[in-house]
Amino acid sequence: MSSFDPNKIADIHRHLHSHLPPEPALRVKAIESLLVEKGLVDPQAVDAWIEAYTEDIGPKRGARVVARAWLDPAFKAQLLDDAGAAVAEMGLQGQATGHLKAVENTPTTHNLVVCTLCSCYPFGILGMAPAWYKAAEYRARAVRDPRGVLREFGVDLDESIAVRVWDSTAELRYMVLPQRPAGTEGLDEDALAALVTRNAMIGTDRDLSPEAA
Repeated sequence: MSSFDPNKIADIHRHLHSHLPPEPALRVKAIESLLVEKGLVDPQAVDAWIEAYTEDIGPKRGARVVARAWLDPAFKAQLLDDAGAAVAEMGLQGQATGHLKAVENTPTTHNLVVCTLCSCYPFGILGMAPAWYKAAEYRARAVRDPRGVLREFGVDLDESIAVRVWDSTAELRYMVLPQRPAGTEGLDEDALAALVTRNAMIGTDRDLSPEAA
């Protein structure tokens, strides 16, 4: 019968990992280089996907929607009435935007989005969901103690502000329309979009003033 030597297994494990860079980004680059070398991945395809998720599919799309709503009252009304149609009007429709509802933050209301079952999320306009959004702790505590969760994100709300928690599902996904910050009256759509954060469209960020940025 073979024997199990935990020290030997640990040595093997350390030896294997010693050939990989310590930083996650460098590890990914090392794996990518290996796949390219073996002809399994086209580097141009990788660059195209990175650019798409960074510049197009990522939260910049949602930020454009928010900035348009801040500037155009008619579009804002449409967004709050039928977010899927409003997003489609901007040419931003895609995966997870067909059944989309926008909820508006106001001086007396703050909205927080969660998916209590898994990680349903409108990634077509908000990009990839952050790791914390998919974590069991966030999914549970956002419902039980939303104010406590918000404080951990640096959002300390006065008791006079009501907190509404929205549970995204595969059939209905939510995005938050943040309040337009004071002092931004002279900014154009591009400048306003630059203030909008992904977390604000989930509800874990509230102060989008230029000073906060």
